[in-house]
Amino acid sequence: MTKSVRTLARATALVAWIAVAWQYALVLAMMWNDPGPWLATLRFFSFFTLLSNLLVALVATCAAVEVRSSIGRFFSHASVRGCVALCIAVTGLVYFLLLRMTWAPTGAQWLVDKLLHYVTPVLYLGWWLADARHGGLRWSDPLRWLLFPAGFLGWTLLHGALTHWYPYPFLDVDALGYRGALLDGVGIGVLFVGLGLVLVAVDHGLPGASKHLDRRHPRENGDPSCR
Repeated sequence: MTKSVRTLARATALVAWIAVAWQYALVLAMMWNDPGPWLATLRFFSFFTLLSNLLVALVATCAAVEVRSSIGRFFSHASVRGCVALCIAVTGLVYFLLLRMTWAPTGAQWLVDKLLHYVTPVLYLGWWLADARHGGLRWSDPLRWLLFPAGFLGWTLLHGALTHWYPYPFLDVDALGYRGALLDGVGIGVLFVGLGLVLVAVDHGLPGASKHLDRRHPRENGDPSCR
């Protein structure tokens, strides 16, 4: 990793950690008395936006400081980095297309909102594109990546059935019914797979991708030792 790419990873990690921590502080301040800090924390981690930003912070931090533990190796895996790129891209895109017009944050919340939905996605995707290690993604990865949003959808429906609270209006079963919420979930899933395939295509087309692909996936290049 070049010095400029490492600097971008550090900037991405810093912004993501600041945004997540700042949003948590704002949530606690707003909900400290009602419904209380424990339920506020549960709701905080029930937003896909915050989960995707947290993943960005972890991946970028491991890249910036070259964590060599098993955790560092996990977050440096091409498929994991690609999954996080997809999640944060969907976060920004869905917010811009569906959610930004549903509220009007002011003050500190306005700034944190922009960090979470615009600045962090741009920084992470810029770092992911600039990283020299490309060509390691497989065409089947988008289907595996779908497990994360599917798990989030399952948790949202379970959590909502018990509390009647939903993080996003397009998943609000009380307003849409299960059929409407599930159809919206399927639509978001299609978006995940479509954008995931675009990311794989970009990964294979970036400079240095073919060399990396030769090294990581000899089976795909006809190496007889892998048959």
